[in-house]
Amino acid sequence: MTGTTPKGTASEREAAAWVRGMFGRLASRYDLANHVLSFQMDRLWRARTVSRVRPILERTSSRVLDICCGTGDLMLALERRRGGLVLGSDFSHPMLVEARAKAARGRANAPLFEADALHLPIRDGALDLLTVAFGFRNLTSYSAGLEEIYRVLRPGGVAAILEFSQPPNPAFRALYNFYSRRILPIIGGALTGNPDAYQYLPESVKKFPNADELAEGMRRAGFAAARYEYFTGGIVALHLGTR
Repeated sequence: MTGTTPKGTASEREAAAWVRGMFGRLASRYDLANHVLSFQMDRLWRARTVSRVRPILERTSSRVLDICCGTGDLMLALERRRGGLVLGSDFSHPMLVEARAKAARGRANAPLFEADALHLPIRDGALDLLTVAFGFRNLTSYSAGLEEIYRVLRPGGVAAILEFSQPPNPAFRALYNFYSRRILPIIGGALTGNPDAYQYLPESVKKFPNADELAEGMRRAGFAAARYEYFTGGIVALHLGTR
């Protein structure tokens, strides 16, 4: 599966540079925009994700990484539930700066490192759980992203991918698409001063594989029992796969 292709980019390298620059410009206002644009539902989606992987978090020996961690919301939610160490990575340095400040305010101990999700500096089979919330869609190759996730998980390890999707109900899908393509860019641009980023968001969701296609991509990458569930009528989907 090919990955994101922001308007005006002609290669994976250009696409990655565009995405990195976009998130760098958004970092200081990213949380505010997320909470406003999702009507605070993003908090619920992350909480549900944490609850689905709770058995792994409760194992004291498990090793957990949240990739594309952004400002750290899912990483910190995982750490709070676990009461122990959770790693976080992102390829946007300004996002990691925000995540580190947030962790410090909450007296969390989550170690952070800067890395491209397609080339993680982690040995094969090192992790018990790898999570990613609303970052997988921005990878320049979805197939390569799934292969890299599979590589760093141990046998029996779990991948949890929380990502925007397309609601299966036609009427709700039409309403959601109207909001995401007409209303969201205006509000997001006003909140962050970066209207291009919120033109990109609905386009990237539109081009992203639907839930069935992503589950099939996970199976092709080697994941067993790849499955998903919709949240909030299918606005987002949580995919779980076991190596």
